Amino acid sequence: MTDMLSRADEIRTRIRDVPAGTWVKCPSCRAGAHRDRLARHQNTCPECGHHYPLNAAERIELLVDEGTFDEVDAGLRPLDPLGFVDSKPYPARVADAVRKTGRQDAARWGTATILGHPVVLCVLDFAFMGGSMGAVVGEKVSRAAEHAKVTSTPLIVCSASGGARMQEGVFSLLQMAKTSAALRRLSDAGIPYVSVLCDPVYGGVSASFASLGDIIVAERGARAGFAGPTVIEQTIRQKLPRASRPPSSSWRTATSTPSWAAPSCACRWPASSAGTPPAPRLLSTATRRLSTTRR
Repeated sequence: MTDMLSRADEIRTRIRDVPAGTWVKCPSCRAGAHRDRLARHQNTCPECGHHYPLNAAERIELLVDEGTFDEVDAGLRPLDPLGFVDSKPYPARVADAVRKTGRQDAARWGTATILGHPVVLCVLDFAFMGGSMGAVVGEKVSRAAEHAKVTSTPLIVCSASGGARMQEGVFSLLQMAKTSAALRRLSDAGIPYVSVLCDPVYGGVSASFASLGDIIVAERGARAGFAGPTVIEQTIRQKLPRASRPPSSSWRTATSTPSWAAPSCACRWPASSAGTPPAPRLLSTATRRLSTTRR
């Protein structure tokens, strides 16, 4: 009996000593998975395929050939033209995001290759102020489009954003027109543009460059729309019934924007789905076909 109690105490101690975050419960199927196993599955649930968020660095590493991403304009940082203060001054909010992510703003862009094919890649990071679009994000997306046009290189933009950044007011809204104009020039030049919808994509981002791709790919379950359920509920001061909530990509594929909603791991390297094309193959095939068609 003493041995059993001692053994039970030892097990409880070992459980308490496990670092937080070692085991992760899937919000979809409730299965538990060790973080190392999640990493091997590119942050998708091994049981049901639920997609966990990726930051910009993880997504870039996932998509491009190893060591080929050459970042441009990494030092661009936002200004505070309005002197905006909500619960804290805007510069303080930006400084917190910089400390959290190690980045100067929510977007990264540069050149890379995917399966040997040159691309211009821009990725939004939801961890930086919800991936919100201010002047820096708009400038980077526009510069990426302009570089793609000058070099006749396909453009890929991965969007994960809550929309325009309210702390920059009208300056953030102007980025919708700015990015759309840059992408129109890219389209007129016959250069393909692939838009990848990650979770979530809302507001000014969904209403501008995220919806303008020649091909739009949505990760399975990605929520996309102009306003999310929280914003709608705060506006009308009522709880939305589940049936009226904004759709995810699995529903929208049958009715609206995306060219297709990629099944589990099709937007990432395959975990256990034999025969499912990984993201590099999927995106390089799309851009190559578009390039051939437009010639």
